[in-house]
Amino acid sequence: MSANPIVHWELMGADGAKQKEFYGAIFDWKFETPPGFDGYYMTAGDDMGVAGAIGQGSEEMPSYQTIYVQVADIDAKLAEIEANGGSTVVPKTEIPDMVTFALFYDPFGNLVGIVEGE
Repeated sequence: MSANPIVHWELMGADGAKQKEFYGAIFDWKFETPPGFDGYYMTAGDDMGVAGAIGQGSEEMPSYQTIYVQVADIDAKLAEIEANGGSTVVPKTEIPDMVTFALFYDPFGNLVGIVEGE
């Protein structure tokens, strides 16, 4: 069995558009907005390394940064996480034709995402 790779990251904040401008300017990053996801800017280009996104946080989570790790089975992994002291923040959520993900806090207070995939 191979390790679960980091496949995505997010930097979310109170003003996603200004964050996009800041990171675009200082790192020369380019962004695309997925259809139906205003205020969520995904990095674009083959030279980006691990793809990520910058965007508008929610009322519940106005600012955060996280990584997303790919797992084969989100439900099984959330059960394992909780058995080891973590807690689910966002349960398994499917965005059709895009991604199935969840968010959890590890026992140390870090917010981490998981993405279902092979």
